[in-house]
Amino acid sequence: MQGTNEVLRVEPMMQHIVPIVLGPPGAGKGTQCKRLSEALQVPHISTGDLLREHIRKGTSLGAKVKRTIERGNLVPDSLIWEMLQERIGRSDCRQGFVLDGFPRTASQAERFDAYLAQHKSARHSLLPLVVRLAVDNSVLLRRLTGRRVCPKCASVFHIEFGAPQVPGHCDHDGAELFIRDDDREATIRERLRVYEREISPILQHYGNDGRILEIAGDRPVEQVTEEILEAMGHVAV
Repeated sequence: MQGTNEVLRVEPMMQHIVPIVLGPPGAGKGTQCKRLSEALQVPHISTGDLLREHIRKGTSLGAKVKRTIERGNLVPDSLIWEMLQERIGRSDCRQGFVLDGFPRTASQAERFDAYLAQHKSARHSLLPLVVRLAVDNSVLLRRLTGRRVCPKCASVFHIEFGAPQVPGHCDHDGAELFIRDDDREATIRERLRVYEREISPILQHYGNDGRILEIAGDRPVEQVTEEILEAMGHVAV
């Protein structure tokens, strides 16, 4: 056999970042998840949406979740992971996805990392990156306590950022707007305390590997999205 000067070329592994978007109530987490999903052209996967979808469709998992909720219990990690694993195992998630509402505990983060490592191929891998939306509590209180909801059509208004044409009344059906219990100051402060307690082990888990991107979330939504994409090495669209 004659020798050859040809160089063997090995295709490098393609890494796709999986943004895990975390943020306190009122930080705009859902909005940023949707915008990142559109910009990156990957699915936006919300564990809350998955739970509601399974309940609505009456799946076996949905029945288990419904019984758990009706008993007043929290949905266990095992059920949440079962639903999430089925969803991220679909073909549309091969190039990545945006995670919303997961992980919430260090054990969930460890299980998720183990799953990604197990499903890594010779040419393809998914790399989780925590995107932490940081917003001062005073701004969050201002955003949340100002929300008003229509009891008839569920439209949401804000006394400062999106006020109805007639103060206190829905633009669509004229119904008197109300304040949800979740939007009262005492409830919000408690939700913020719970969030800080829950996020601490997640930050510790991913911070050890430098996989945390902290973004100021108290700016226009377009600017926040652009900074996230630029930090991830993508061009904002």
